[in-house]
Amino acid sequence: SFIFPQLLSFLAFILEEIVESCSLCGGLYFFEFISFSATFLSLLILIVFFTSAYEWVEKDRLKTLDFWVTTVVGVLFFVASIVFAATNDKSSVETVAIVFGFLASIGFLADGIQMFMEKRKAKENKSENTGNTQNTPENQPLNNQS
Repeated sequence: SFIFPQLLSFLAFILEEIVESCSLCGGLYFFEFISFSATFLSLLILIVFFTSAYEWVEKDRLKTLDFWVTTVVGVLFFVASIVFAATNDKSSVETVAIVFGFLASIGFLADGIQMFMEKRKAKENKSENTGNTQNTPENQPLNNQS
């Protein structure tokens, strides 16, 4: 996954922390929870990918985990951004945080779609390679030159 949505979610989290007051705080708190969770979970997965921990983990399971975390975070970030946009007090900091929230959710969802397409393409390539056993050396007649 790319670093772009993770950076945007971190910026959204920092910006919503700067908000000094709110009249309907539920949207802000939900956005805060989702933006922090997105940043934290993304950071954990990145740490696994870029440290020796990557050698300990089964690669397919890590990719599956990354796909689901990325996709679910993208959906929840989108919902949190909508809720925050509907309940904010229209301050400039809130507006910028919401914009970063929507951009981060789009980035996470784009990453999830990209991972899905790569996995689908790999499965198609694997099925094409396993289906063509006619030309393998084991299936060819022996060339007896006597």
